[in-house]
Amino acid sequence: MDAAPESTARTSNWNLPNAITVVRILLAPLFFWMLLADAGEDGWLRWAAAAVFIIAIATDGIDGHIARSRGLVTDLGKILDPIADKLLTGGALVCLSILGELWWWVTILILVREVGITVWRLVELRRGNVVPASSGGKLKTVVQSVAISLALVPLWTLVGDWIFWVNWVFMAAALALTVISGVQYIAAAIALRRAPRP
Repeated sequence: MDAAPESTARTSNWNLPNAITVVRILLAPLFFWMLLADAGEDGWLRWAAAAVFIIAIATDGIDGHIARSRGLVTDLGKILDPIADKLLTGGALVCLSILGELWWWVTILILVREVGITVWRLVELRRGNVVPASSGGKLKTVVQSVAISLALVPLWTLVGDWIFWVNWVFMAAALALTVISGVQYIAAAIALRRAPRP
């Protein structure tokens, strides 16, 4: 008799993983403000903004692990998690472009891919089709997070301008993986559409 209430509690939207995801979403505006308020001066606000981004993006794996290991995966979590990711990474790219530190075409290309694939996955989720992250998509997320973190942390004030080369190598890798994984998802979408409906 106790099995049903326990199952219901385990799938409740009010759980720790979803709370972590909501905190990540709430941290995004604070991060944007600190980064733009610094205005490229590389002061304490820039360091603080970078720290907030790194902490927020690092918790992505934490909330997902907790949700899967404790059976707390919910539809709300499936919706909020990609929104939090795209809000943080997309917002960071836009802010870097506003500051003149990243070409706009790079930001636009990544945003088009990210938003397009996320919307498609949410549409498929509403249809009952769960589209898991591909191996290329997971690698893209990691490299993209590292590339943005390197671009945000003003290490050049400590080690010199050579660090810009390292930053651009990671950003180029992130851009390439973004495009490649996007093509993989498009192929998966075509295959899903052609698959016979039950």
